[in-house]
Amino acid sequence: MYIIRHGETSWNRERRLQGRSDIPLNENGRALARATAAGMKDIPFDLAFTSPLQRARETAQLVLAGRDVPLIADERLIEISFGVCEGMHWTEEDSAEGGERISNFFNHPERYVPAEGGETLRQLAERTADFMRDVCSRPELAEKTILVSTHGAASRGLLNSLRTCDTDDFWGSGVAPNCGVAIVERKEDGTLALLKEKLIYY
Repeated sequence: MYIIRHGETSWNRERRLQGRSDIPLNENGRALARATAAGMKDIPFDLAFTSPLQRARETAQLVLAGRDVPLIADERLIEISFGVCEGMHWTEEDSAEGGERISNFFNHPERYVPAEGGETLRQLAERTADFMRDVCSRPELAEKTILVSTHGAASRGLLNSLRTCDTDDFWGSGVAPNCGVAIVERKEDGTLALLKEKLIYY
């Protein structure tokens, strides 16, 4: 399983909280995805799962361009919702907009309480872990090579499902850069192993 974070968007560049806001890739994001496609051209993908948000879907489409690979949208791969905080800047110098809430999300996740309409880190962890359990337990997928196109926090949730961690260690080794890839392998005994993360193909 190759888990890829989507390409860059204008909100990534502006350091705004995107969450469920359906922001498209910018031209640099598309260029990163095309370059990643060239770097992954010899990986024989059998199918792909994607977040329903367009930045993740288009990333998968660009990576798989020219291939006959099924692309399946799965709501469990959608990014965490920031509720009414979506669109706010998350840099420290702009922290007055989101106050302590945004700072806690990135620096003290164990203290994070979502804004109105937002999702907790535990909810994110539960649905991404459910995706991993489901997909990785299907006998018909045991020998398949799968692309998963998702988001920064959601990809961290997917990887966290492979280890025991508390909320305060949610970010682990950090978020992959745009179009960064993690590789997970299903062993013969059914266990999952993280082989690499933050891998760049461009």
